[in-house]
Amino acid sequence: MVAYDYIIVGGGSAGSVLANRLSARSANKVLVCEAGQDTPPGQEPPEIRDSYSGTAYFDPRFHWTELKVHTQVVSHNNPDEDRPPLRKYEQARVLGGGSSINGQMANRGAPTDYQEWVDRGAEGWSWNEVLPYFKKVERDLDFDGPYHGKDGRIPVRRIPVEHWTGFAKAIAEACKGTGMAFLPDQNGEFVDGYFPVTHSNAAEQRVSAAMGYLDTETRKRPNLIISTNTQVTSLLFDGTRCIGVAALVDGKTTEFHAREVILSSGAIHSPAHLLRAGIGPVGHLKDMGIPVVAALPGVGQRLMDHPSISLSSFIRRRARVNEHTRRHIQLGIRYSSGLPDVPRGDMFVAVVNKSAWHAVGEQIASLLTFVNRTYSETGQVKLNSRDWRVEPTVEFNLLSDRRDLDRLMTGFRRMAALQMTPMVKAVTDNPFPAAYTDRVRKIGVVSAKNKLLTAIIARFLDGPATLRRYMIDNFVVEGFTFDQVMTDDDALEAFVRKAAIGVWHASCTCRMGRPDDPMSVVDTQGRVKGVHGLRVVDASVFPIVPCANTNFPTLMTAEKISDAIIAAG
Repeated sequence: MVAYDYIIVGGGSAGSVLANRLSARSANKVLVCEAGQDTPPGQEPPEIRDSYSGTAYFDPRFHWTELKVHTQVVSHNNPDEDRPPLRKYEQARVLGGGSSINGQMANRGAPTDYQEWVDRGAEGWSWNEVLPYFKKVERDLDFDGPYHGKDGRIPVRRIPVEHWTGFAKAIAEACKGTGMAFLPDQNGEFVDGYFPVTHSNAAEQRVSAAMGYLDTETRKRPNLIISTNTQVTSLLFDGTRCIGVAALVDGKTTEFHAREVILSSGAIHSPAHLLRAGIGPVGHLKDMGIPVVAALPGVGQRLMDHPSISLSSFIRRRARVNEHTRRHIQLGIRYSSGLPDVPRGDMFVAVVNKSAWHAVGEQIASLLTFVNRTYSETGQVKLNSRDWRVEPTVEFNLLSDRRDLDRLMTGFRRMAALQMTPMVKAVTDNPFPAAYTDRVRKIGVVSAKNKLLTAIIARFLDGPATLRRYMIDNFVVEGFTFDQVMTDDDALEAFVRKAAIGVWHASCTCRMGRPDDPMSVVDTQGRVKGVHGLRVVDASVFPIVPCANTNFPTLMTAEKISDAIIAAG
């Protein structure tokens, strides 16, 4: 058995940062165990390197294909109530993790988010204390100054306004007409307005965490081993000390031992690893027949994501994605709902110029509205089985807080008002409330069959207006029409309750907090309470999900805890 100083379970965003930083000290022997495939420098799959993320995101080669979740509220008090449907939830299974398939949105969250982290027990994680690590992550290609990094491993940039699609320009003009401020830099001060979105991208190509942190020079380090196609099946313990992992490497069972194991498997699979090891709520562990190693009731609890809904429309040919960029999200909107005691900037809209990789996707634009500061935090991750092959039960319980439902309803109508402005109506047609249904998901899978099918449908959609309306009403819209939800509050609420999904920002299931907080799982350096030699470093340690896409907060978290690990020796 080979002994390491650190074993990192998961080569995603956090794992890539940790691997780079910990192996920079030559005395540290570091092993990365990644279940998915490698993305070697210069040999990354073209779908991953693509600036447009819709192909990688829907390619099953890069997913945990059996993972399904409940997004709507699950009632445990009324077992006779119909359970909401299970939905596929795309989680990356590839080196670089989510950063290899996500939308490349590079934002940070609000200063008030990190103050709340401190208030909830994450001492040392205030805005002024995390900002240096956000700056350490990035190499901003457009801006300098106190909010920006210039030497980081992840480049960030914005699409110039002159290169935006006609649809994005029309939405921006409509925003200007309502009195919104134009913000050249969304990662400057956290204020309301519309802005070119910041994304982790350079020269029209994705730069994932693996590309940025596990580059050729880093991989040459003799003290760093990156083992892909390596599925960790269990954590190994000697009493309450984690001493290593058991894993399948290319289908062969082996064990690796280490001074310390770091879970960086994401907010669904990191708590599942802990639970299978006997770390978690005592009642659940006993129900599963798992001996208790550490009683931590917070493991898997208070799962969070950003609830979202979408208003979509047909885009006229002249306003679609153009030759300047394959980036499909060029414009973002941040606004305040004005609800009492809710921080400003609590709502976000991604202006999506292309809804999918295929021909029909190029014809459909969306205003994707999500609750930036969500209060729904009753989700959970539980085991279905002690068997590592069986995906856990995942219940997001989105909209469990009425404030989230109310803000999505008003947000939908706010976006509808933009949709109905003359400048937006001039470049769109047939607006409709969109739902990410199984039918949409199935046609989104990258395949020759779907490419042919959508090409045929697209020709009809580009035909006469009456034919287009017929096609959209009968083959695209599911359940609710635009007129229904705009004139009937009950219909709008029913649509939001049924159609709301997360935006793949799973977090908070192994929260940082004070030692005396019974629901905290790790301390402010990611160390798991009640055991030794084990940390969690990924989005699961967030005390709350910040007002941002979670990739950059995850990279920041890994940078900050890496520093703490190195400082401790």
